[in-house]
Amino acid sequence: MAKLYFYYSSMNAGKSTNLLQSSYNYKERGMSTIVLAPAFDDRFGKGKVTSRIGIETDATTFTRDMNLLDVVTAAQEEAAVHCVLIDEAQFLTRDQVFQLSELTDKLNIPVLAYGLRTDFQGEPFEGSKYLLAWSDNLKELKAICHCGRKATMVLRMDEDGNAVTEGSQVEIGGNDRYVSMCRKHFKEAFFG
Repeated sequence: MAKLYFYYSSMNAGKSTNLLQSSYNYKERGMSTIVLAPAFDDRFGKGKVTSRIGIETDATTFTRDMNLLDVVTAAQEEAAVHCVLIDEAQFLTRDQVFQLSELTDKLNIPVLAYGLRTDFQGEPFEGSKYLLAWSDNLKELKAICHCGRKATMVLRMDEDGNAVTEGSQVEIGGNDRYVSMCRKHFKEAFFG
């Protein structure tokens, strides 16, 4: 029976690398995958999943109003789909997480979702909240804080290196804007 998996962490834990390796493993065995990524994340080009270590693959982009069950069902009419992998899964909606669960429950297609658990203010993302609630398997990927402890939080920084405490939940950026930290150092930087 297929399952819905959620691999979560702070930034710089290797989520995209893990996704790319999983997709490669399926393809190496002659199976096909669909890799999904949010349309607005164009840091490395639209429709790309790229890891910090330099590997990448093409992805089908999705928006918040797309029905992912319909996307995968349409793709499956063209060729068999053996696994669906989602990068930046924190940006999914509640409905899209439900649609992914339908892929596993009704179409018997495994779904591997990779994303952040919380935003720069320590608040859960909508997609992550429902993936944590509804996934069959949860797996934390580890990142490291500057102090050597496990990083569980993400802090947004301004151009002067100060913690940003207000603003839009979604602001695309990488190491230039965000730092992974343990909870202790997140609280010190965020709350002062």
